Amino acid sequence: MLQSSKGALLLLLPCLGGLVLGEVGDFSHCLRFFYKRVPPEGIDTEGYRPICQRYKNQYRFASLYHLQRRTPLYSAYTLTPAAGKRPKNIWKYEPQLAFSRDSAEMRPFPKNRPVSQNVIESQAVLLDYKNSTYTKGHLNPSSHHHEFEDRQATFTLTNAVPQRLGSNSGPWAKLENEVRARLEAFCTGPMFVITGAIPYNCADRWIKNRVAVPEYMWSAYCCPSYNASLPESVRPYFPTYAAVGRNDRESGEEIVPMDSKAKESDRGYDVRLMSLEILETILKQRLAMPISLFHGQCQ
Repeated sequence: MLQSSKGALLLLLPCLGGLVLGEVGDFSHCLRFFYKRVPPEGIDTEGYRPICQRYKNQYRFASLYHLQRRTPLYSAYTLTPAAGKRPKNIWKYEPQLAFSRDSAEMRPFPKNRPVSQNVIESQAVLLDYKNSTYTKGHLNPSSHHHEFEDRQATFTLTNAVPQRLGSNSGPWAKLENEVRARLEAFCTGPMFVITGAIPYNCADRWIKNRVAVPEYMWSAYCCPSYNASLPESVRPYFPTYAAVGRNDRESGEEIVPMDSKAKESDRGYDVRLMSLEILETILKQRLAMPISLFHGQCQ
């Protein structure tokens, strides 16, 4: 479990009418988004900041944020049956990354005034993505949530990585829809999802020399309670399954092969479905960490 070197901080949240105990750099307030309340194990947390993503006075999901790369390694959440339209893209930032004693509540980027230098130095900002060739790729997608406020909360740059449009609106979007449909149809209890990114193997690539671009996206889920009468074709996907998607058409095919017959807009952004064990082996090799995403392998 991740441990914080910082003590608890008292944060003023006016909507609650008083002082609220908040943890900067600690998952203690959002353990419910992890299976058995245990965050992924085996991760060397040096350089990372755990964030309990708070919006409208509630914790909505959790992210492990890399301060130098200005992107999350992963976001963890519980999937709920989708409802409603995609919210307006009002992107937000984390005050607590800029000022350790600031609010744990995410805030919209200001419209008519510049972002403070502390915010710019501590995390990605909208200008980083402006006129780049990358989209703001959600790790925790708004389409995986029922409550409108949960969907709104996913629009924070601490939940986004630079993602090619061909991936974001193509094979990766298809994967997100398939995972949602499968879990909604067959899960009978909590649906735990962790989605993340894999940096380049040799040297980081950047937008604006500030935000690291991932070579791959990955996602895994844990559905410990599911329909006992699963169709034969669906049984391999429970209680866990995973996937890795390409974010670079020029990457090799040792992790995710390319489909030469895919339509042009999707070509090179393929997604490979795999077991949880295979994903963890890939993460171990690429990140040099013996990562276990779900405690006890979701058993």
